[in-house]
Order: sequence, then C-alpha cells, then structure tokens
Amino acid sequence: MINPGLMAYEVVLADKWFLREIIESITIEESLDEIAARATVVMTITPDFPGITPGQAMRVSGVPFGGTSMVVLLDGVIWECDSVTRGQKHLTATVYDRSIYMARSEDEYLFPAGQTATQRLNQYATDWGIPLGQVVDTGVGLAKAVYRAQPIYNMLLADLKETVSKGGEMFRPRMVGTTLHLVPLGSNQTVWVMEADQNTEEINQRRSLDGAVTQVKVLGAAPEEGRSPVLALEKGATAKYGTLQRVIQDPKITTAAAAKQAAKELLTGVQETITVTALDINTVRAGDKVQLNGMDLLVVSVRHNLGSPGHMTVELARGDYVRRRYYARGPV
Repeated sequence: MINPGLMAYEVVLADKWFLREIIESITIEESLDEIAARATVVMTITPDFPGITPGQAMRVSGVPFGGTSMVVLLDGVIWECDSVTRGQKHLTATVYDRSIYMARSEDEYLFPAGQTATQRLNQYATDWGIPLGQVVDTGVGLAKAVYRAQPIYNMLLADLKETVSKGGEMFRPRMVGTTLHLVPLGSNQTVWVMEADQNTEEINQRRSLDGAVTQVKVLGAAPEEGRSPVLALEKGATAKYGTLQRVIQDPKITTAAAAKQAAKELLTGVQETITVTALDINTVRAGDKVQLNGMDLLVVSVRHNLGSPGHMTVELARGDYVRRRYYARGPV
C-alpha cells in the first residue's frame, strides 16, 4: 500500500518520469562522515514502469517544513538497484548526490604553499567538471601538499583539517541541487529549536570514553633505521581516566611549538552525543546548527523518513566535539 503522506513529495526519474503513485517510502540520510547525501527510494513496480538502472538521474523534491512551495531535497544519480518479488515486485533505488564522484574518483596533485582550501577546491572542481555554487573563502594559507593517488574528497578533507588546525573555521562541502557549495558549519540562517516537552519524541544522551584522549605524542620525521623523535608529549586527565594515548606524525608539523599546539587540540575527556527523534524538519542537513533545550549544537548526522508527517533522527554534538572528531589532524 502506498503511503498517502508521501504525496507531499515528488520523485523524478531521468528528468522525465514522475513516480508519484508507485513510491512506497523515501529516506534521506547525511553525515559528517561522508561527503554525499543518500536517498533510499522504495517503489512498487507496475506494468507501465519505464525501467531503471544505475547511472540514471533521480531527483527528490518536497515542500519544506513550514513552507508552501516545493524545493529539491536531493538531485543525484542512482548508484544501486535491488528488487524483490513477493507476489508483486518491489524495487529499492539507492541514490547519491553527485559529490559521490569526489569520494570514488582518485587522482594526484602537487600544491604550492600559501594556497587556501577554497583555491584547491576550485582546482578540483575545474579538473573534474564539478559546478560550484556558493564557495566561502576559507582564508587560511596552507602548507605545500603532495597528494598521491587517493580519492579527491580525501585531499579536500585534508585541506579543511589543516585550515582548522591553523585557526580557521570548520567548513563542509555540500551539494545543493546540482552545484557544490562550501559552507562554514553552523552557518544556516534558520536555526530550528527543539524542546524536550514540545516537539521531540525521544532524546537519548550518550557519554563514553570511546574516543577520549588523555595523552598525545607528536613524532617528527624518523631517520633511516632509527626511532622517530618526539616533538611533544602532552598529558590531560590521565589521573581521572587513565592513559588513552594518540600519536600524531604529520610532516607539516616541524616545530616543538606547533607540535604542542596540535597535541593540545586532541586532548579530550568523556565524549557526549545526543540523538533526537522528532517530527521531520526535512531541510535539516549535516553541519547545521540547531538548538536543543537552549544548547547550540551541530548536526553530526540526520536521517529523514519523509512523509506527512515524517519523522527524523538527528545526532547532535557540541562544536568542540565535532572539531576533534572530524577535523583533527592525523588518523581519526
């Protein structure tokens, strides 16, 4: 049975076929762990179904929460198709926005010192034919970079991490329609407010020592057949939580002062995230700022189960947690 609540949404295949009547469910997910947003569209296959295959375009549009006109929520490419027949055939299409190509395509680059992450993004976009939208100037000159064969997104993420390590803001590449934007985290103009006794269904708070760091060792370049020199060793709450050590070895860190600063940035105690289930606000995206019970928090991940009404599950965290978890130098 088709959910009548989905009539507030529209799915278009290959820019020509409107699939309103056969749509069973739509979810859209986005996370700071990944560059591309993902839609999962489940549909019932009818005799007049036009056919579907990976590589085709698919667009999901809907009326924003509190709005009146339909907007594009995700415009992407079908990456996978799975079907099952139980009397009637049902098909699930997995759709990514087009920034997925940056995560799955590899190349190599040599960048001079002094360029900003914005300038490097412009270069990636030019080389790969990626249309750019609003691209904010990150404003921080970066060190020389030699990127051997690796996904384009990994290079861009390294540029953004270095920007943060040198005192810049946290930025996120974000596909809006068919253009790639670069936006500061928490810069959304509309900040949605959620309250425990008003518009939320469930609030789960998680505190854990997983990810906690109480000691950081920063290593320099190792001589041949020798141990790496220690540039800095910073201790935090080892007496309270025990020794949970991270090791950084970054060729861009060459002085004791820079090593000490990098180490201090990673020290952290109990990790706290909050997961909220609520009525869907279908325009909330990863990296947005929201208010929960008076606290300003950032969206780490969001899952929209579209409908009228729909529901969403949002993982939230403070800015300092996001900075350490997603923008720290070295392996996470």
